[in-house]
Amino acid sequence: MQAIVKILRASRISASEFLADSKALAATEFAVIVPLMLVMFFGTVEFSSAVAIDRKVTLIARTLSDLTSQSAGTMTDANLVNTFTASVSIITPYDATLVNGTISEIYIDSNKIAKIQWSKAATIASGATQATLTTSIRNAGDNVTTMIPSALLVASTYLILGEASYVYTPSVGYVLKSALPLSDISYTRPRQVACIAYNNVPSSC
Repeated sequence: MQAIVKILRASRISASEFLADSKALAATEFAVIVPLMLVMFFGTVEFSSAVAIDRKVTLIARTLSDLTSQSAGTMTDANLVNTFTASVSIITPYDATLVNGTISEIYIDSNKIAKIQWSKAATIASGATQATLTTSIRNAGDNVTTMIPSALLVASTYLILGEASYVYTPSVGYVLKSALPLSDISYTRPRQVACIAYNNVPSSC
């Protein structure tokens, strides 16, 4: 009987001893902090990629308008393919097949009404090294006055509009749960001539 009493006394833990016992404290803290650490880690990765791609989309739009504006006056399909291919390659190392680019020429008439003269779009297919021309969502005659900054609405002038878009889908999707559409536009005036023709449009400047 005395032996049993001794064992019970020896197994007793006082309240202060219980509170001072920190053997599992690290494991408990780790279990609490891990979810927050994962959110911070994957959130940083996903947002950093989105910001990097968004910057590249802006550069693509600027390059599309800039290269086109340097034309000597006439654009051919071959010129456009080269322009799109060079511009979209900026997206590297990200997936170029997700880039959609558009080049349009706009004429601002004497009443400061801006309309599309011609427009062409392009994408790069999986495994392809060059862009493929496609039909633009913008049509000749479309009124785009409201989308042009007031400082660029100069009567009887032409503008080259470069547009680029990209749908960013997070590879993990831990923080960003859905696809994020990214896009940008850029305006440039023709450098060497008053206007740039494509398929004889416009027929004269």
